[in-house]
Amino acid sequence: MGTAKTTKKKKNQSPETQFYLELNLCSKNKDLRGAISLYEAAVSHKTRLNHQHFNSLLYLCSNSVTDPSLKDLALEYGFRIFDQISSMGISPNEATITAVARLAAAKGDGDFAFGLVKEMGKNNALPRLRTYDPALYCFCEKLEAEKAYEVELHMRSAGMSPEEPELAALLKVSVEMGREERVYEYLHKLRSTVRCVSESTAKIIEDWFCGKKASEVGELNWEVGQIEEAVSRNGGGWHGKGWIGRGDWVVRRGRVDSSGQCCSCGDKLFCVDIDDEETERFAQSVASLAMEREVKSNFSEFQNWVDEHADYEAIVDGANVGLYQQNFADGGFSVSQLDAVVKELYSRNGDRWPLVVLHNKRFRALVENPSHRNLVEEWMDKGILYTTPSGSNDDWYWLYATVKLKCLLVTNDEMRDHIFELLGSSFFLKWKERHQVKYTFVKGSLVLQMPPVYSSVIQESEKGTWHVPVAGDSSEESERTWLCITRPRVGKTFDEILQNGKASQNGGDGNTQETCKSVAGKRKERSSSTSEL
Repeated sequence: MGTAKTTKKKKNQSPETQFYLELNLCSKNKDLRGAISLYEAAVSHKTRLNHQHFNSLLYLCSNSVTDPSLKDLALEYGFRIFDQISSMGISPNEATITAVARLAAAKGDGDFAFGLVKEMGKNNALPRLRTYDPALYCFCEKLEAEKAYEVELHMRSAGMSPEEPELAALLKVSVEMGREERVYEYLHKLRSTVRCVSESTAKIIEDWFCGKKASEVGELNWEVGQIEEAVSRNGGGWHGKGWIGRGDWVVRRGRVDSSGQCCSCGDKLFCVDIDDEETERFAQSVASLAMEREVKSNFSEFQNWVDEHADYEAIVDGANVGLYQQNFADGGFSVSQLDAVVKELYSRNGDRWPLVVLHNKRFRALVENPSHRNLVEEWMDKGILYTTPSGSNDDWYWLYATVKLKCLLVTNDEMRDHIFELLGSSFFLKWKERHQVKYTFVKGSLVLQMPPVYSSVIQESEKGTWHVPVAGDSSEESERTWLCITRPRVGKTFDEILQNGKASQNGGDGNTQETCKSVAGKRKERSSSTSEL
């Protein structure tokens, strides 16, 4: 009986519906020959095919070009189907263009693939990253570097940024063509795009530094002070001034220890921050959004106050600390927890007090409590406490102060709610990693979780060495493999320059006394590792 119903249902189906269902089955089974048979039958029976039907056929054809036994058939019918779409006056959408671009690239015609993308605007279609890939990879494989760079430029003008696969292809063609300025550029684009590179990308990087061309390029006359200033301005971990020095590179694979020191060369890695321009834009964005949602005069007053009190090394989200683990019957605002955080930061920071941001409503409640009044008044006298106005959201205040003063923020707030989504910043996560200090209380004792000692990202040092983290199976940083890439001759020269500079500063005896850095030190005062602070 079921069979009879199925047969009746099929009889009632239109040819178009039946074609679509059978085509979906071919697509599911990756059956190109079956799909082509369906297509030929549909054409001979003058079945009305729509855009979705054609796109399904093109998708099958474009996915079959990697099979040598099907490639010719896929190319023949793929372009035939595309010609039919054009003759019917159907405007190709992104899926259509991507499939045909893949077909064009498969036969080595990157120009046709790229031409399709450039013409998409005429059909009101918007490209995606995958739409550019066929032309980009085709040009890279054929070592047509300038055309590949043009694809990337067009991609960025359309508001898209290449990811690791695209950047790796561009890096590889630059390496193979000996384009040292482009190699440098794409290494930095990788640095800003991915945290750890894949093994295949690591191999491309190794090939460059082990090659003859890499040993021949670099600036011979470089100013150490300018390089160091650039590293500081960029937030640490890179200078972007170009290749430094000349001579062979030494490429090794090794580990980085828990203090951030490379076990291969001994260099200290940075905990990388956002750069100065990004920091200023970030602060302006926070202020702009805050003044849209807060009483403008109140927040402007706070901005002026911050400018006049710019010596704080750490900001504390007072409500977050005071209410931590207080969700029990007699729980409330824990002044003792907040006091513990204040004192710990004071002792770590060379006897300098942090700034606690607290809503005025909570401040009044604490002052009205006789057991807390003296401590709170002491905080006020020492400039530890800033109370935000009634009706305000104190999140804006502690966030702005932290960004503007480039210091640490003590809070367990994950900063995932709508306020932080409004910022929409691509560098927000990097900023959080560098500035947020989380905490816990173990049997009543405070434990601060400081920012990581170093960042697992591509790093370029003042003396031109490179450290590249490689993605692996282990999630443990201690197990991560790093490429350590050094130029011994440049490193020796750099060390001599630094030593001569220290000697002149100390009357020529060459001996210096290392000064201690505070744990909560601002970025501009920090060395490459927060463990030294």
